[in-house]
Amino acid sequence: MDDQVQDADVHAGSASKQELKVEPIRKVGIVGAGQMGSGIAHVVALGGYDVVINDLDKERFDAAIERIGNKLSRQVSSGKISEDDREKTLARITFAETYEGLGDVDLVVEAATEDETVKRKIFVAICPFIKPDAIVATNTSSISITRLGATTDRPERFIGLHFMNPVPVMELVEMIRGIATDDATFARAKEFVETLGKTTAVSEDFPAFMVNRILLPMINEAVYTLYEGVGSVDAIDTAMRLGAHHPMGPLQLADFIGLDTCLSIMQVLYEGLADSKYRPCPLLVKYVEAGWLGRKTKRGFYDYRGETPMPTR
Repeated sequence: MDDQVQDADVHAGSASKQELKVEPIRKVGIVGAGQMGSGIAHVVALGGYDVVINDLDKERFDAAIERIGNKLSRQVSSGKISEDDREKTLARITFAETYEGLGDVDLVVEAATEDETVKRKIFVAICPFIKPDAIVATNTSSISITRLGATTDRPERFIGLHFMNPVPVMELVEMIRGIATDDATFARAKEFVETLGKTTAVSEDFPAFMVNRILLPMINEAVYTLYEGVGSVDAIDTAMRLGAHHPMGPLQLADFIGLDTCLSIMQVLYEGLADSKYRPCPLLVKYVEAGWLGRKTKRGFYDYRGETPMPTR
């Protein structure tokens, strides 16, 4: 028993030393140049940090830079930033063709598709290439932080940073600790997020956390309302915009988020909480099966191929 106590003391001492090694964040790596990855890169670079984006496809990075540049130009036009700010922000963002390019970052933010298998593969692959004291974060909107962190070589330096979409506009970042996340990691990540001008809300590590546990069942119920013929796409969205004063109707919002992402989150809720109230609507499943994923594929609950979005049902 004494040996066990002594071992526990040694491990506790090691953990304390590890906490002291969490370095200031100066350079940030982002895995994924999609909508979320580019949005995170935008706000992080604008916040004065050097950013390196890794993606399998250089063309996706080029498209991300174009997207970021256009959004920065709109911020210049509205007087929120200067042209000098815009140029410096774009100059801070570079491309890493391989994970070796993330070797000197202090924080890595994974912003890949909302698929646990994909995310786990990324974490296993990047850890050998990044500094031992680098923090690893995931932008997952629903998947267990504890489970994802366990795939890395540093669960104590792993954390959930759920940026909201669109990242440059939305003020909130949901922070989620895994069971192993240490205090120093949490404190450093929180400090970093606040330097970006964002507000943090801390969630426990339960399926879909806070925002999506409330938001996605509402969207799913709107799809059920459509599925059961209670109202049309236009009627449901108009009712919630004008009747509940939502800035965007739930079906329009689903298209904006991506119907595949909506379905993934509902599946995480349904499987993780084993409650029938989270069962994904069959109509949502059908749209995803058809490849009608919303704005990004030009068709979802609305058809975006013309000048004006038109309801598809």
